[in-house]
Amino acid sequence: MESLPDAILQYILSHISSARDVAACNCVSNRWKDSLPYIKTLYFPRNSFDNISDGDTPDNIVRRMVSRTVQLEELVVYSPFTSAGLASWLSIVGLSLRQLELRMDNILDNQAPNESPSKLDCVGAAKNLESLKLWGVLMIESPKWDVFQNLKTLEIIGARLEDPVLSVVLRSCPYLTRLLLLGCEGVRSVSIDLPYLEQCKMDFYGIGNISLSLTSPKIESLEVQGCSWIRVPHSNNLRNLSISNSAGRVYMVDFGNLAALESLTMRGVQWCWDAICEMLKLSSEVKHLYMKVEFTGDFEALQPFPEIDFVDFFNSHPKLQKFDIHGAMFAALCQKNSLKHVDSGFTIPCLEEVVITVRSPLNAEQKMNTLESLLKYGKNMRTMVIKILQMKSSHSSADDFFDEVCRFRYLNHKLVRIE
Repeated sequence: MESLPDAILQYILSHISSARDVAACNCVSNRWKDSLPYIKTLYFPRNSFDNISDGDTPDNIVRRMVSRTVQLEELVVYSPFTSAGLASWLSIVGLSLRQLELRMDNILDNQAPNESPSKLDCVGAAKNLESLKLWGVLMIESPKWDVFQNLKTLEIIGARLEDPVLSVVLRSCPYLTRLLLLGCEGVRSVSIDLPYLEQCKMDFYGIGNISLSLTSPKIESLEVQGCSWIRVPHSNNLRNLSISNSAGRVYMVDFGNLAALESLTMRGVQWCWDAICEMLKLSSEVKHLYMKVEFTGDFEALQPFPEIDFVDFFNSHPKLQKFDIHGAMFAALCQKNSLKHVDSGFTIPCLEEVVITVRSPLNAEQKMNTLESLLKYGKNMRTMVIKILQMKSSHSSADDFFDEVCRFRYLNHKLVRIE
């Protein structure tokens, strides 16, 4: 290393990011010490300051290290810090930073609202950020931010926030192309108007009764968990869509044109039947469909799915290549009338892979007929996976049904497997 030219040594050492490694390299020689200011990234793990000497503080150590850099572009701090410390660091490197990731650790801090400036306020000093990621943040007062002109990615993981505060935060980031709100609680209504947004993933804690309105004409990927009312009027470019609600009920979905949709995931304990029908109608061009909705019903009572005609369903989804289907939907396709009127020319042209989760031996004959029909009419079928999940029955019908499934698998062993 000592024989290398200064420029090459600086280039090599500039790729070191861990604060401990930077500190260790600083002690090797004066030449190494003089090269370290050219590092682009500094990363402080959670346990960075477990054994610091008396009289020093994590805030001061981070300040010393960032002050020695020429043009720091990325700062990641998982170790504890104060708002005063954060303000002092960003006063030095705020304008050069492109990526900032902070473990705020104030989501349960009762003193946080009294900080002045707050940790969130301090983030506004990094005016040229392209990516901002915040962990464990309390957001009950609006941050004093100007508009982030270059910010393209915003990730907030584990937050307690209120509707007006989230609105203020999003208005400060009008040029976002990627937004993640994960493990967030406290909101009741979310309205997002981001003209450049392409990817959005939201996971809300609570009782699952949040309303969402998203106006983003360029949106390509949307994943939503915990919303009961969802409105996305501009969905022409949407390719990947996932809607789930593990705690509440999905009442209403309102989307525009979904002609570009390739992948649709529907999860939840209960969806209103109108919402299910609307999504299946709009997703006629989908290639991958994953359905794990246990029940339907417009009120508290959990209802089984009504009958779904096998032929009509696949005729309405001619481009379907992969179909991942769980108990309720499979049972709806297996009703006795579903296969009564099959035209001799009927085929499932594009279906290649089917994953079926079976939880009950009821209507065993119809279920076996449906499995056989999938192979018979799926001319391009390559794989069928049958998952027997938590089948509870003391009656011999469960054993008989499983025997039939095993026989079916034996006769079609090149295509079918049981899990």
